[in-house]
Amino acid sequence: MSSIIIKSPREIELMRQAGRITAAARTVAREMVAPGVTTAQIDREVRHFIEKSGAIPTFLGYGGFPASVCLSVNDEVIHGIPGHRRLKEGDIVSVDVGATWKGYVGDCAGTYIAGEGSEEAKRLIAVTRQSFFEGIAQARAGNHVGDISHAVQTYVEKNGFGVVREYVGHGVGSEMHEAPEVPNYGPAGHGPKLVRNMTIAVEPMVTQGTWEVKVLKDGWTVKTLDGKLSAHYENTILITDGEPEILTYGEDL
Repeated sequence: MSSIIIKSPREIELMRQAGRITAAARTVAREMVAPGVTTAQIDREVRHFIEKSGAIPTFLGYGGFPASVCLSVNDEVIHGIPGHRRLKEGDIVSVDVGATWKGYVGDCAGTYIAGEGSEEAKRLIAVTRQSFFEGIAQARAGNHVGDISHAVQTYVEKNGFGVVREYVGHGVGSEMHEAPEVPNYGPAGHGPKLVRNMTIAVEPMVTQGTWEVKVLKDGWTVKTLDGKLSAHYENTILITDGEPEILTYGEDL
């Protein structure tokens, strides 16, 4: 991976706009997660919203990915391909979406329940979301990437869940994946130092059981190895002189 790119004020403003569109697209998907809806229907509406907003669906065609949003259901961790699957009562759906505005990318994710889910599913989603906030409490200039990683892992494992290791957060900018990598596990005090005007995606991927995963034959969909549930939560953030700014801030944050 290339060197870390520190953003200019102009680039940060473009990323704010990309982030607003991306967060709103996540909300479009969240509002559609319900029993009887197909994942292809959600993808279609998200793509329409992003394009209507004057942006480009970042995921569409990225590395050959065939859709505008990753929709991962139940034991699918990430990179689920939308299709004919019809959501059922109690399914949990991880929505991961990106939008590119004037050459700059916003990237965010969230996990939602179709109808009424189990208490354990609700707890998994709540812990995954909170682990993001535990992580970004450490996202301050002068700290290290590993401080974020350690905070996420500590919170998740304290609550009895697993942290995926094979996939990590990352820098974001004019490319969806830039340096540095941002793992969700590891020791504090390690990794690159965080500096003002870095932009990174922090994205805990949390499992009900083992943290081990497998990739399906479609080459994209990642599932838990033990078939237990998984949840995903992500936002693009800006490192500042104080608290980080969430660039993909939305009503369902």
